[in-house]
Amino acid sequence: MADKKIPAAEELIEAVDRKIAAGRTRSIDFSFNELADMHESGELIIEPDFQRVFRWTEGARSRFIESLLLELPIPPIFLIETDEREYELIDGLQRISSFLQFRGEIEGEDALVLSECDIVAELNGCTYADLPRALQIKLKRSYVRAEILRKESDPRLRYYMFKRLNTGGAPLSMQEVRNATIRLLSNDFNQFIVNLSKEPDFVDCISIISSSAGDRRFDQELVLRFFAFKNAIDDYRHDVADFLTAYMEGVSDSMGLRSFDYPHEEAVFKKTFAVIRRLGEILDYGPKILGTVTKAGVPRRQFSVFHYEGIALGLQEIIDRIDLTNTAELTRLAEVVRVGKNAPGFLQATGGGKNDRISLATRVGYFAERFKGALD
Repeated sequence: MADKKIPAAEELIEAVDRKIAAGRTRSIDFSFNELADMHESGELIIEPDFQRVFRWTEGARSRFIESLLLELPIPPIFLIETDEREYELIDGLQRISSFLQFRGEIEGEDALVLSECDIVAELNGCTYADLPRALQIKLKRSYVRAEILRKESDPRLRYYMFKRLNTGGAPLSMQEVRNATIRLLSNDFNQFIVNLSKEPDFVDCISIISSSAGDRRFDQELVLRFFAFKNAIDDYRHDVADFLTAYMEGVSDSMGLRSFDYPHEEAVFKKTFAVIRRLGEILDYGPKILGTVTKAGVPRRQFSVFHYEGIALGLQEIIDRIDLTNTAELTRLAEVVRVGKNAPGFLQATGGGKNDRISLATRVGYFAERFKGALD
């Protein structure tokens, strides 16, 4: 590795100071009653797709309410100021939602009944209405420190701030983090991915993924994975999560150099999964087309990202040549899939620890070569 010239001390200090100046912040202490009023009036925006899924257990929510009543310290929340001087919550959903649910102010959710409080066990079984008036007032006047990133701040700094807040500590999937944070650069590519994840052919082809994977936006990650590997495979090293994030940033950042032809890419994606769905019908695999098979070739209801990559990306060299009305041609392609799923040349590039570049190139190359041969 070539020696890197380290800037002079003054230059480093100036570089840091410039970024500090670009991120204008202020701190305000809000009572939870103020936050509830702001949410009701639309001054505090809690965007579902922009925030963590509400995953705290009933016990965790209850213990948070207990902490407020006991005046225990709680972490700050983070807000972004919009051009309209409203606030968007970027970190703190669990805390705000716990308070609102206890007050019975979350539409479609039953009011929280306290349980598993382990300091004041007498609180268990209580609703907000059950609390003495003195404790109701105490709860409403409980406050939390809010760190606010002002609207004048550099949008790219806002993005990286949110990204780092949402990658530490909480059990978020990487795709949920990408969905939430990337819109601070631009939401065009993110929304494009979300829309394509609902395409009927694609939905059918990946319908055997687990419900928990679906809840964590794995379907959207698969769309992103398709485009990232199709268009930027040469940039891939080993860490899939970082590679996918970097690709999404590159397409979304207006200052980036990565171009993306939306109409063309949409057409390619739709045709790819129309073909795969058709191959599944010919093989009588149905939605198991992207799953593993037994040694006897019987399809399992077990989605495999390795089969997904091999087949979907392996089709790209010939996707423009495929005629969806030519049954004989599709039958030859289907036979490639049937044989390939148990072929040693493909299986050697699947399984644990096979996320490296060579294994990816091997499984994609296996199908690409044979798909091409089926049409030649």
